[in-house]
Amino acid sequence: MSAQPRIAHPALFICDLQERFQKAIFQFPAVVATTQKLLSAASVLSVPVFATTQNKRALGDTVPELLKNLPADTVIADKTLFSMCVPEVLEKLDEKATVTIVGIESHICVLQTTLDLLERGHKVYVVRDGVSSCNPQEIPTALARMQQAGAIVTTSESWLFELMRDSSRPEFKAIAGLVKENKQLTKECLEALVGSSTEAGGISKL
Repeated sequence: MSAQPRIAHPALFICDLQERFQKAIFQFPAVVATTQKLLSAASVLSVPVFATTQNKRALGDTVPELLKNLPADTVIADKTLFSMCVPEVLEKLDEKATVTIVGIESHICVLQTTLDLLERGHKVYVVRDGVSSCNPQEIPTALARMQQAGAIVTTSESWLFELMRDSSRPEFKAIAGLVKENKQLTKECLEALVGSSTEAGGISKL
């Protein structure tokens, strides 16, 4: 018998990964690559996906490489609020959902989404190799603020295995294959957004 899931009622939030931000955001391609991996896992595990844009008319749509891979039932909302917690999202979000968030900017929209979700009683995971800002110096401060508020700061691979929890689950073969397929890319994204083990150590003491 497999263990009960540790991450109950999972949901994936993709925050404002838009066309106009591609050149402005620190290591934007790494954020997109991590998001792609989590989208693949969400497809395998039937995790609901929520994606937002910030003022799409001015800043463009979600980048095409993500847009084409969003599940057909993805909840998509354009917003002016910095937080993703807009009515279109909240009315579709399970009240018991454990939300995992990737996207930008870590110190603005990701932070405010996380704080709003925590205030509403949700458990929140923030993926370190899946969030960024224009200025990289903003990232550790934002992560610290979210962690102090009660969010769980993790990495994409750690989240995948925590989501699975038990290798006897029938979906494990597909998830293990996804991890193996993305092994080098995961390493590159971690190096880009988290840094060396020495550098990362400073953030882990938040």
